[in-house]
Amino acid sequence: MAQKNKLQFIILGLLNQQPLTGYDLTKAFDSEIGEFWQAQHSQIYPQLKRLESQGYITHEITISGEKLEKKLYHITPTGQALVRDWITTGTPELTASKDEFILKLYFVQTNQDPRLPEMLTEQLQLHTEKLAHLKMRLKTVFPTVTAQKVHYGHYLILQHALGREQYYVEWLQQTLAALPTV
Repeated sequence: MAQKNKLQFIILGLLNQQPLTGYDLTKAFDSEIGEFWQAQHSQIYPQLKRLESQGYITHEITISGEKLEKKLYHITPTGQALVRDWITTGTPELTASKDEFILKLYFVQTNQDPRLPEMLTEQLQLHTEKLAHLKMRLKTVFPTVTAQKVHYGHYLILQHALGREQYYVEWLQQTLAALPTV
Protein backbone atom coordinates (compact mmCIF):
# COMPACT_ATOMS: atom_id res chain seq x y z
CA MET A 1 0.00 0.00 0.00
CA ALA A 2 1.28 3.50 -0.82
CA GLN A 3 2.56 5.62 2.05
CA LYS A 4 0.26 8.53 2.86
CA ASN A 5 1.82 11.92 3.24
CA LYS A 6 0.78 12.35 6.85
CA LEU A 7 2.58 15.68 7.22
CA GLN A 8 0.04 17.32 4.92
CA PHE A 9 -2.78 16.18 7.19
CA ILE A 10 -1.03 17.42 10.31
CA ILE A 11 -0.52 20.84 8.74
CA LEU A 12 -4.11 20.96 7.52
CA GLY A 13 -5.37 19.88 10.93
CA LEU A 14 -3.38 22.61 12.67
CA LEU A 15 -4.56 25.23 10.17
CA ASN A 16 -8.12 23.99 10.63
CA GLN A 17 -7.80 25.04 14.28
CA GLN A 18 -6.47 28.51 13.46
CA PRO A 19 -4.42 30.40 10.84
CA LEU A 20 -0.68 29.99 11.45
CA THR A 21 2.64 31.09 10.00
CA GLY A 22 5.27 28.61 8.88
CA TYR A 23 7.20 29.48 12.02
CA ASP A 24 4.14 28.70 14.17
CA LEU A 25 3.77 25.35 12.46
CA THR A 26 7.44 24.54 13.03
CA LYS A 27 7.08 25.43 16.73
CA ALA A 28 4.07 23.08 17.02
CA PHE A 29 6.46 20.21 16.22
CA ASP A 30 8.72 21.37 19.04
CA SER A 31 5.91 21.13 21.58
CA GLU A 32 2.54 19.37 21.41
CA ILE A 33 2.76 17.55 18.07
CA GLY A 34 6.39 16.70 18.79
CA GLU A 35 5.23 14.42 21.58
CA PHE A 36 4.11 11.91 18.92
CA TRP A 37 5.20 13.13 15.47
CA GLN A 38 8.38 14.78 14.19
CA ALA A 39 8.88 17.12 11.23
CA GLN A 40 11.64 19.53 10.39
CA HIS A 41 11.59 23.04 9.00
CA SER A 42 12.97 21.62 5.74
CA GLN A 43 9.87 19.39 5.41
CA ILE A 44 7.21 21.88 6.51
CA TYR A 45 7.88 24.77 4.12
CA PRO A 46 7.91 22.67 0.91
CA GLN A 47 4.71 21.00 2.13
CA LEU A 48 3.08 24.42 2.60
CA LYS A 49 3.94 25.28 -1.02
CA ARG A 50 2.45 21.99 -2.25
CA LEU A 51 -0.72 22.42 -0.22
CA GLU A 52 -1.16 25.95 -1.55
CA SER A 53 -0.57 24.89 -5.16
CA GLN A 54 -3.19 22.14 -4.68
CA GLY A 55 -5.72 24.66 -3.37
CA TYR A 56 -5.91 23.27 0.18
CA ILE A 57 -4.51 26.40 1.83
CA THR A 58 -4.00 30.08 1.02
CA HIS A 59 -1.89 32.74 2.62
CA GLU A 60 -1.98 36.42 3.33
CA ILE A 61 0.99 38.66 4.02
CA THR A 62 1.00 40.19 7.50
CA ILE A 63 3.40 42.71 8.94
CA SER A 64 5.13 41.99 12.23
CA GLY A 65 6.88 44.85 13.96
CA GLU A 66 7.73 47.67 11.56
CA LYS A 67 8.76 45.81 8.42
CA LEU A 68 8.88 42.03 8.87
CA GLU A 69 6.51 40.35 6.45
CA LYS A 70 5.08 36.96 7.36
CA LYS A 71 2.84 34.58 5.50
CA LEU A 72 -0.22 33.67 7.54
CA TYR A 73 -1.70 30.45 6.19
CA HIS A 74 -5.42 29.67 6.15
CA ILE A 75 -7.13 26.40 5.27
CA THR A 76 -9.60 26.47 2.38
CA PRO A 77 -12.95 24.64 2.31
CA THR A 78 -11.28 22.03 0.05
CA GLY A 79 -8.54 21.58 2.65
CA GLN A 80 -11.13 21.29 5.42
CA ALA A 81 -12.88 18.54 3.47
CA LEU A 82 -9.60 16.71 2.91
CA VAL A 83 -8.63 16.73 6.60
CA ARG A 84 -12.19 15.77 7.62
CA ASP A 85 -12.10 12.79 5.22
CA TRP A 86 -8.66 11.77 6.50
CA ILE A 87 -9.85 11.81 10.13
CA THR A 88 -12.96 9.84 9.17
CA THR A 89 -11.06 7.16 7.23
CA GLY A 90 -10.02 4.15 9.30
CA THR A 91 -6.46 3.51 10.44
CA PRO A 92 -6.19 -0.27 9.90
CA GLU A 93 -2.39 -0.56 9.98
CA LEU A 94 -0.09 -0.44 12.97
CA THR A 95 3.23 1.25 12.35
CA ALA A 96 6.47 0.22 13.98
CA SER A 97 7.95 2.81 16.30
CA LYS A 98 11.53 3.77 15.69
CA ASP A 99 13.24 3.42 19.04
CA GLU A 100 17.02 3.20 18.67
CA PHE A 101 17.45 1.93 22.23
CA ILE A 102 15.12 -1.01 21.58
CA LEU A 103 16.97 -1.69 18.34
CA LYS A 104 20.27 -1.85 20.25
CA LEU A 105 18.75 -4.18 22.85
CA TYR A 106 17.82 -6.58 20.08
CA PHE A 107 21.51 -7.22 19.51
CA VAL A 108 22.46 -7.79 23.15
CA GLN A 109 23.13 -11.50 23.57
CA THR A 110 23.00 -12.08 27.33
CA ASN A 111 21.70 -10.52 30.54
CA GLN A 112 25.32 -10.42 31.72
CA ASP A 113 26.39 -7.98 28.99
CA PRO A 114 28.42 -5.36 30.89
CA ARG A 115 26.88 -2.54 28.81
CA LEU A 116 23.35 -3.25 29.98
CA PRO A 117 23.32 -1.49 33.37
CA GLU A 118 24.57 1.78 31.88
CA MET A 119 22.23 1.54 28.88
CA LEU A 120 19.20 0.82 31.03
CA THR A 121 20.07 3.47 33.62
CA GLU A 122 20.46 6.13 30.93
CA GLN A 123 17.07 5.25 29.45
CA LEU A 124 15.46 5.17 32.89
CA GLN A 125 16.65 8.70 33.52
CA LEU A 126 15.44 9.92 30.12
CA HIS A 127 12.02 8.30 30.42
CA THR A 128 11.59 9.44 34.02
CA GLU A 129 12.27 13.02 32.88
CA LYS A 130 9.85 12.59 29.96
CA LEU A 131 7.18 11.27 32.31
CA ALA A 132 7.62 14.26 34.63
CA HIS A 133 7.39 16.60 31.62
CA LEU A 134 4.17 14.97 30.44
CA LYS A 135 2.63 15.19 33.90
CA MET A 136 3.45 18.90 33.97
CA ARG A 137 1.97 19.34 30.47
CA LEU A 138 -1.23 17.66 31.62
CA LYS A 139 -1.57 20.09 34.53
CA THR A 140 -0.69 23.08 32.35
CA VAL A 141 -2.73 22.33 29.24
CA PHE A 142 -5.71 20.65 30.91
CA PRO A 143 -6.16 22.23 34.35
CA THR A 144 -9.93 21.67 34.32
CA VAL A 145 -12.44 19.09 33.10
CA THR A 146 -13.79 21.76 30.72
CA ALA A 147 -10.38 22.15 29.11
CA GLN A 148 -10.24 18.37 28.64
CA LYS A 149 -13.60 18.40 26.86
CA VAL A 150 -12.78 21.32 24.58
CA HIS A 151 -9.64 19.66 23.18
CA TYR A 152 -10.56 16.06 23.88
CA GLY A 153 -8.37 14.47 21.18
CA HIS A 154 -5.31 16.31 22.45
CA TYR A 155 -6.21 15.23 25.99
CA LEU A 156 -6.44 11.58 24.88
CA ILE A 157 -3.03 11.77 23.19
CA LEU A 158 -1.47 13.20 26.32
CA GLN A 159 -3.09 10.44 28.42
CA HIS A 160 -1.70 7.86 25.98
CA ALA A 161 1.79 9.37 26.17
CA LEU A 162 1.63 9.35 29.98
CA GLY A 163 0.65 5.68 30.00
CA ARG A 164 3.39 4.79 27.53
CA GLU A 165 6.08 6.57 29.56
CA GLN A 166 4.80 5.17 32.86
CA TYR A 167 5.02 1.66 31.42
CA TYR A 168 8.48 2.33 29.96
CA VAL A 169 9.78 3.57 33.34
CA GLU A 170 8.33 0.56 35.18
CA TRP A 171 9.72 -1.85 32.58
CA LEU A 172 13.20 -0.31 32.83
CA GLN A 173 13.11 -0.45 36.64
CA GLN A 174 12.07 -4.12 36.59
CA THR A 175 14.67 -4.97 33.96
CA LEU A 176 17.45 -3.27 35.93
CA ALA A 177 16.37 -5.03 39.12
CA ALA A 178 16.39 -8.41 37.35
CA LEU A 179 19.97 -8.10 36.09
CA PRO A 180 22.39 -10.49 37.76
CA THR A 181 24.70 -8.90 40.26
CA VAL A 182 28.37 -9.19 39.44
